[in-house]
Amino acid sequence: MTSGGRPHYMCRVMQPSMPSREQRPNLVGLGRAALAAELAAVGAEPFRARQLWHWIYHRGATDFALMTSLSKTFREALAAHYALSRPAVSQALTSIDGTRKLLLRFADGQEVETVYIPEEERGTLCVSSQVGCTLSCTFCHTGTQRLVRNLTAAEIVAQVMIARDDLGEWPPAAQPERQVTNIVLMGMGEPLFNYDNVAEALKIVMDPEGLALSRRKITLSTAGVVPAIRLAACGPRRHPRPAGPAQPQIPYCRIARRLPQLSRCQQRAAHYLRIRDAERYQ
Repeated sequence: MTSGGRPHYMCRVMQPSMPSREQRPNLVGLGRAALAAELAAVGAEPFRARQLWHWIYHRGATDFALMTSLSKTFREALAAHYALSRPAVSQALTSIDGTRKLLLRFADGQEVETVYIPEEERGTLCVSSQVGCTLSCTFCHTGTQRLVRNLTAAEIVAQVMIARDDLGEWPPAAQPERQVTNIVLMGMGEPLFNYDNVAEALKIVMDPEGLALSRRKITLSTAGVVPAIRLAACGPRRHPRPAGPAQPQIPYCRIARRLPQLSRCQQRAAHYLRIRDAERYQ
């Protein structure tokens, strides 16, 4: 404690030079380790990261002032140095069947689509993983666009959070039953060409103390990036990353032509299922 009675970490947080609104780091989209590291860097106790995780991912807070389990002084310090930002919704369209399409604009001006599809027994959110795409699938409008960049893990997670904002699904005002029950990575881009960010985003989405979607409710769609299918099944620790460029440039949809045989894709898919089934019964 200081002579003024404030905890030591608070004195480190409250620096004379405050970052501008545009410069403040965004805490939304950080994983557990990154959030803990960010707060540790300013001297906050470890339990503060758990408190913030709950408010950001379980309660969907967009204002530090609403985090009533935190002291007022700490909330003010957080607001001065950090942000709780969402992408802007530049357009929202609703179909007669209730399907809701959101066009999201990120800080750099790039845009992606996120689509909520309500059905009788579930509500599915279609999430994008890239701005544009390297594949030119003739049945896909994104295939007519050039690849601009990968989405970050935070930008992928933000799509889920924006959808819950739009549906009013955060507690305590949430409806008795969840509206976003399933996620499909079938939006813009090839998810397995952005494996690291997609994997990190899904860890946040599946965390039981946050957004809490079961992995059995999440589907990742791929055009057939065979090496990454095995990586997705085993994880990077048990199977090394395939060699090659981080962002392959493949100018047509029939990706199998760049691979020895389509049967390899089938083999990797079967291998993925065997790994997941084995983990289920461990």
